[in-house]
This record gives sequence, C-alpha cells and structure tokens, in this order.
Amino acid sequence: MTFLYLNSDTMGNGQDKELGQKLLVLFLEKLAASKVTVDMIGCLNGGVFLTTCEGPALESLRLLQGRGAHIASCGTCLDHLGLRDSLKIGEVGAMEMTVQIMATADRVLQPC
Repeated sequence: MTFLYLNSDTMGNGQDKELGQKLLVLFLEKLAASKVTVDMIGCLNGGVFLTTCEGPALESLRLLQGRGAHIASCGTCLDHLGLRDSLKIGEVGAMEMTVQIMATADRVLQPC
C-alpha cells in the first residue's frame, strides 16, 4: 500500500510560501497524471487546507480519489483550525488511523 502523507499546504522549507504552494500543486498535478498508485492520502496540520479550500490542489486530489485513493483529514487538525465543516473531499480521520497506516504502508510519500 502507498500512503501519501501531506502535512502542509506547501512543498519545501523556503521563505516564499507562495512558491511552496505552487510546488505542491505541481507535484499533485504530476502525481495525478502519472501511473503511480496511491492507496491512501492523509492530510495533517496545514495539509488540511488542501481538503477544505477550493483550488488546483483539490482538483488533483479529486483525480486521485477517482483512481481509488482514500482521503482522510486529521480531525484534531480540522477542529483546531475551525475547518471541520469546510471539508470538501474525503473523510475525517484520527491519529490512530495515521499510526496504523504509516506503520504498515509499503511506501510513504511525503513531499511536504
């Protein structure tokens, strides 16, 4: 099983947040257009903005979901950021699920 772990809405640790967002959007677009199979996508911390805000990242996540990926956003994160009612894709997950998936996944992709 391949797990895509998204813990931010940016890619890289530079000082330019806009660039980091562009890079992550491009990564997700290329991943969605590739033949790489993603079984589970977990969004934590700032990664929950990807599942709660309209935009190009959400479109790529929809494509991945259409190809069979299950998407879960951290419930604690959604509650802390006041975004639980804004979830646009996937389900609300729990840390127990994240621990199990990370411990048993064959591959963990972490672009953030």
